[in-house]
Amino acid sequence: MSKGIYVATIEPNSGKSVVVLGLMRMLLGKTAKVGYFRPIIEDVEAGEMDNHINTVISHFDIDINYKKTFAFTRSEVLDLYNQGKSGDVIDEIIKKYKRLENRFDLVLVEGTDFSHENSSLELDINMLISKNLGLPVIIVLHGDGKSMKDIVDSAQLAHDTFKEEVDVLSIMANKINKEDVKELKSKLAERINNDTDITVIPKIRSLASPTLKEIVKALDAKVLFGKDMLNNQVENFGVGTMQLRNYLTKLKDGSLVITSGDRADIILGALQAHASKNYPKISGIVLTGGLLPEESILKLIEGLSSVVPVISVQGGTFSVANDIGKVKSRIYAENSEKIRTSISTFENHVDTDMLAERLITFKSDIFTPRMFQYNLLQSALRDKKHIVLPEGYDERVLRATARLVNTQVVDITLIGEREKIQSRIEEYDIPLNLNDVNVVFPTQSEHFDDYVDTLYELRKHKGVNRQMAQDMIEDVSYFGTMMIHKGHADGMVSGAMHTTQHTLRPALQFIKTKPGVNIVSSVFFMCLEDRVSIFGDCAINPNPNAEQLAEIAISSAKTALDFGIEPKVAMLSYSSGASGKGEDVDKVRKATEIAKSIAPDLKIEGPIQYDAAVDKRIGKSKLPDSEVAGEASVLIFPDLNTGNNTYKAVQRETGALAIGPMLQGLNKPVNDLSRGCTSDDIYSTVIITAIQAQDL
Repeated sequence: MSKGIYVATIEPNSGKSVVVLGLMRMLLGKTAKVGYFRPIIEDVEAGEMDNHINTVISHFDIDINYKKTFAFTRSEVLDLYNQGKSGDVIDEIIKKYKRLENRFDLVLVEGTDFSHENSSLELDINMLISKNLGLPVIIVLHGDGKSMKDIVDSAQLAHDTFKEEVDVLSIMANKINKEDVKELKSKLAERINNDTDITVIPKIRSLASPTLKEIVKALDAKVLFGKDMLNNQVENFGVGTMQLRNYLTKLKDGSLVITSGDRADIILGALQAHASKNYPKISGIVLTGGLLPEESILKLIEGLSSVVPVISVQGGTFSVANDIGKVKSRIYAENSEKIRTSISTFENHVDTDMLAERLITFKSDIFTPRMFQYNLLQSALRDKKHIVLPEGYDERVLRATARLVNTQVVDITLIGEREKIQSRIEEYDIPLNLNDVNVVFPTQSEHFDDYVDTLYELRKHKGVNRQMAQDMIEDVSYFGTMMIHKGHADGMVSGAMHTTQHTLRPALQFIKTKPGVNIVSSVFFMCLEDRVSIFGDCAINPNPNAEQLAEIAISSAKTALDFGIEPKVAMLSYSSGASGKGEDVDKVRKATEIAKSIAPDLKIEGPIQYDAAVDKRIGKSKLPDSEVAGEASVLIFPDLNTGNNTYKAVQRETGALAIGPMLQGLNKPVNDLSRGCTSDDIYSTVIITAIQAQDL
C-alpha cells in the first residue's frame, strides 16, 4: 500500500483545492490518521499561514504543527536552485515527508499552484518531488475557457509527461461545462487508453465566485460596514452610474454594486432593494474614488438592522470594476460553505470507492537514489557506530568527515598526527573541528603495545615475530583493522590513498571471514534514475569459479535484503536461457544451479544477458516465465573484467551514483575505496559500513 498520494496540476486556477478537500474527506473515511504536506508554499508575510495549509488542517482538525506541513517557500527554492543546490531541496523534502509518513497512516501531498511564470521549472519540480517520494499522482487540470480539443490535448500531454517519471493514478478535468461532461469523459478515455482513472468535474458557479473578503484583499479596500458578512459570494457585479430607477432593474441575486462614494441614491436604493422581498439580494457595495457618503448617510446606514458589506476603494469606478473582474476565487478556512460545496462536488463526481481501492493496493516500483540515501542515513542513525578512517591526511576524507560530524550519523576516528591533520584542515578550509572526532597516531596510542602483542599472538604461527608485529601495527591499515578486532571501532573505510591489497590484507589475516563463507566479495550500489541495483563482484575476484560465483550471488542477495532491496538475482552471461554453449556460459549455468540448491527460496535466473535482466520487454520476450527477467535488482557478473568495466560504463554514461565497493563476507566490516573516489563516495561508504556493523 502507498503511504501517500500526490496531487499535482499543470496550470494555475485548476481547482486543485476541490480535489484536495474531497480527497482528505475520502481518506479520513478510510483510515484513522491522515497527514497533510505541501513541499513548496507561496511566500507569505511574517506571522501569516499558507492559505491551503490553514484551510485543510483547520477544517479537518488535523493534529499537526504548521511548520511541519511544508519544506520551503517558493523564494527559498529558487534561491537554492540558483546556487546549484537542487539536491538539497529534494533531500529536505524527503526528510520532512518521511517524518509525517512515520506518524500518519497516509499523507496527502499537494503540489505547487503554478501561480507564477516559469511553469516548465515548476512542472519538473513537481515530477521530481513525487518521484522521490515514491507517490502515485493525481493530475488536475481545468477546462475554463478551453475548447474540448484543447482540454483533451492538455490532459494527454500532462499524463504522458508525468507517466515517464511516476505512476499516474487519475486525471481529473475540472471546471467543465455541464453539457460537455459526458462527451469529454469519453474522449479522454479514448485518448488515455490505459488503467489511469478519468474523472470529469463540472463547473460549479458558486465555487468560481469570489467573496467580498477576497475582493477586499485584492483591492486593499477599507471595510465600512458588514465585516461579519465578508464571506458573501459575488455572483456578478454591475456599475451604478445611471439613475436609481433604472439601476434597480439591473440587480441580480448575489450582485456586487459598484458606484462612486458620493452616489447616496444608489447606495441607499441598493440597500433598500436588498431588504425588500421584491428585489434580489445583493452581496455588497463597493464605493469608488476614495469618496465617502455624507455623515448623515453613514449614520442612516449604521442604524439599519442588517447591512451587507460596504467597502471603500481609491480607484475610479470603471478601473475598479475591471480589477474586480480579475479576482480569482479561492477557498479559505473561514468559508465553510465553499469547503462543504467542494467536498460534495468531489463526492458527487468521483468514484471514491474505486479511487480508495486503487490507492490502497498501489505499490510503486520506483526507488530513487535520493530515497535510498535517505533510508541509509536513517538506518545508520538508529544505532550509531564508530568508524575508523586510516587516511587522516587526505582532503576528501576530511571533507567527508566534516559532513559526517555535521549529520551526527557516526563517531569517527582519524588516524594521523593531530598537528598535521589540523594543518590540512586549514589549508583546504574544511569546516571540521578536531574536538568533534577522535584523532590517534599509532605509536602514540595507549593501545599500541596491546595491539602489537595481539597481532604477534595471532600471527606467530605464520613466522611473525614481535618486531615484525610492531612494524605492522605502525602501518595505518593494520592499526585501524586492529581497532576493529579489539572492539575499539565498529568498522573501517580506507583506500583513497592505498591499494585494495593494502586495505584488505590485515582484514583477511585476522578479521577473517564469517562462518560458512569461503570468499570475500564486493558489491556496488548503482543508484540509477528510478531504481537502485546491486552489481557484484566488480572489485575483488578476477575470475571466480562456479562455486565462488554462487556464493557471491547468495551474499549479494543478502546484502540487498539488508538494505531494503528485494533480491531478484540475475547471473549474467552472453547468453540467455539454455541456448548458449561454451565454457563461460556453462560456468554461469552451474553457478545458478548451485545457488538454487543452497538457497531454494531465492529468486534467481541464469544465465541471462544484461538487457534481458533489466528491460521488461526484452526479458519477457526471451524468458517469459521468469520472475527475474526484466526486473533484476542484483546483477552478478561472471568475472572482474566484465563487472568492473560494466559498472564504470553505466556510471559514466547514465550519471548513476555508484556507492561502494562494499565488501561482503568478513566478520567485521572493512570497506575499500577507489583511489579516484570523491568525498561523497567516502561519506556514503562510511554510512554503509556503519549499517553493516549493526548486524554484527
